[in-house]
Amino acid sequence: MVPQKVISTPDALLKLLDEYELDIFTSQSFAERAKLKLADWMPQLRTLIKYGLIDIIERGKYCRHNFRNEYVTGNFLAENGVIAYWTALNLHGLTEQFPNTIFVQTARQKKATTVFGVTYKFVKVKSVKMIGIERQGYGNNQFRITDKEKTIVDCFDLPEYSGGFDELVRAFVKTRLDAAKLITYCSAVDNISAIKRMGYLAELFKKEDTDHFIAYALAKVNERYSLFDAAGRNEGVHINKWKLRLNISEQSILSVANNLY
Repeated sequence: MVPQKVISTPDALLKLLDEYELDIFTSQSFAERAKLKLADWMPQLRTLIKYGLIDIIERGKYCRHNFRNEYVTGNFLAENGVIAYWTALNLHGLTEQFPNTIFVQTARQKKATTVFGVTYKFVKVKSVKMIGIERQGYGNNQFRITDKEKTIVDCFDLPEYSGGFDELVRAFVKTRLDAAKLITYCSAVDNISAIKRMGYLAELFKKEDTDHFIAYALAKVNERYSLFDAAGRNEGVHINKWKLRLNISEQSILSVANNLY
């Protein structure tokens, strides 16, 4: 389609959005796509907003009135944002608990916000940790999300965003994990305490095809003891091999896993 110099009517703007199959967009991305200046089409956009055909997500970000995909919106709210943590655990089928908040990983600081009744929590990490990303959905409903292994590693890194430590242990035990991916993601995240916890669990539950990861985790063990549950009390049996203090008994850990079956 040949770009117009000026979009003269709201219908013409809607037609152009149809041509580009855009349900969600930023003012910058649309202007670049249509090769238009903001002044060439913004008055018509304001008219569409006034009559409820286009909704404002936040400044400079818009969507069709009937577009309501909270995961795509989460990607749009944060530059290079990725659906992660508890939300990703649920989408990967690793927990049945559904979070009331959409968790978005990003390399930039951004305050929590609520859009169309949905609350978004943005978790800032170093850009080096922004790996292990895949896409789910189709067309305008496609969004970026951490893959299964990266989701597990992220949740052990920041378990306060995982929906509860018991749920995280269940997720780790219930799913088959790619050892090579675990090693790559653990190296990027670089949280020794989290690596020790995952290594201990992989060994305890004799997880299939994780021997290389267990060896990697053992090589990372330092001299400082870490609590198995970082949010729990400083008590329990010391596991010298992994330099972990089990403030949750091994029997209780096994019981958590048994609840899966």
